[in-house]
Amino acid sequence: SKSKQQQQQTNTMVRASSASFASVWMAAVLLLASGNVALSFAPRSSGFSSATPTSSTSSSALSLFDKFFEEEGPLGKGITVGKVQVALMTTDRSKNSIFGDLKRTVDEHSVGTNYDLACLAQQTCLALLRRKDSWTAAASTCQWFKEDDSGKAESTYNDWANREAVKFEKEYPPGTGDGGASTVVVSLLLELVGDQTQFDGAGLSFTQTEEVLQSIASDVMVEEGDCVNACELFWTPGEPTEVLTKMDLIQDFPELMTI
Repeated sequence: SKSKQQQQQTNTMVRASSASFASVWMAAVLLLASGNVALSFAPRSSGFSSATPTSSTSSSALSLFDKFFEEEGPLGKGITVGKVQVALMTTDRSKNSIFGDLKRTVDEHSVGTNYDLACLAQQTCLALLRRKDSWTAAASTCQWFKEDDSGKAESTYNDWANREAVKFEKEYPPGTGDGGASTVVVSLLLELVGDQTQFDGAGLSFTQTEEVLQSIASDVMVEEGDCVNACELFWTPGEPTEVLTKMDLIQDFPELMTI
């Protein structure tokens, strides 16, 4: 009947409208996901299928929606656990060397207040920036968490710190005399309140490595360090006479990229 035909047309239009709305919603999700979203970089593996980019986009979209409901702080939303590593060459083992600067920084800011942790991070970044002509390699990574997932953020920070401690506890053979020329690897690990600090990019280029260190040095001092939940500094070789060779660097720190 005519009435039944009209009802079928109406149902068809409703279904078509629903499908159109779903398409528009999906397009909006993809558009948001393609915006300014920080992605962590991982080594390529031949085992990944062509579907990997879709998974990354979906993960980024979820992260973006998570951030939408987070409260905004001085450095953005949520909690970020990040790590930056820089390798540099040095022949100087004196108190004015990178060894002397790092030891002095730790001694001066060992109390453990938020401000001391912020100063530890800032002074480490500045010490590395002053010696940028000696850089040979770098790397960085970060992971973002919702504020409600502060326990997961702390667990991740502790896991990363334990892994670094194991690597940096290794002893290396002594050089001749006072030690001589050596590669030095400095690793700075942070847990910050917010998502605006730039971690991604160290090791991809000289300029990006510099930008990462400058971003950290500036951001940690915001609100007199109140945004710094945790900070840990590692460097090797630990003894003035030890020497870290290029082969040691490749074997023990494969994540570092030459710059």
